[in-house]
Amino acid sequence: MTDARTAEADPPWEGLHGHDLYAACMHEARAGNRRAMDRLVTELTPLVWQVARGNGVDRHAAEDVVQTVWLALFRHLDHIADPRALAAWLITTARRESQRAPGRKPVPLPLTEELAETVPSAQPAPEAEALRADRDRRLWAAFAELPQRCQELLRMTVLAGRVEYRLVADALRIPTGSIGPTRGRCLQRMRSLLDAQGGSA
Repeated sequence: MTDARTAEADPPWEGLHGHDLYAACMHEARAGNRRAMDRLVTELTPLVWQVARGNGVDRHAAEDVVQTVWLALFRHLDHIADPRALAAWLITTARRESQRAPGRKPVPLPLTEELAETVPSAQPAPEAEALRADRDRRLWAAFAELPQRCQELLRMTVLAGRVEYRLVADALRIPTGSIGPTRGRCLQRMRSLLDAQGGSA
């Protein structure tokens, strides 16, 4: 009874980080340990969430994508031998499920002048809103021209502040220490693309 209480109070993954944490949790989860499953979900859900949102899925549909990805993982847990492959598997699965999701953002329809006159608005003045919309359009156009690796890195380190560098390193299979310099190069490339469009944001 004492050993059981000790194991419950000090799980095998206690004090571990990164790959060691994932390996310990995956091992225990395969044995049916619900706490190990919960720990994996807590550690890696921010990564799955950002991949879904970064693929144009709205918040409601992103919740469904996250749930589907975790259900899929626990069905295939025995097939993932290397903990280093876990983050990459989650990203690939989240991207695939996002493409299937019904909540992908539709292309916005233009607001006609006739309709605009009938709709009261607390939004910024038309001139300011036009400038903001143009800035956003140019930013996303430049973002879309970046290499896929830069897009994924910026999504995880700029658009989602909760994703830790070690998870980004796992997902992209790059050293943690290279994330900052690589992000800087990606941002500089994006600035160059904006300059080529006729100005920076």
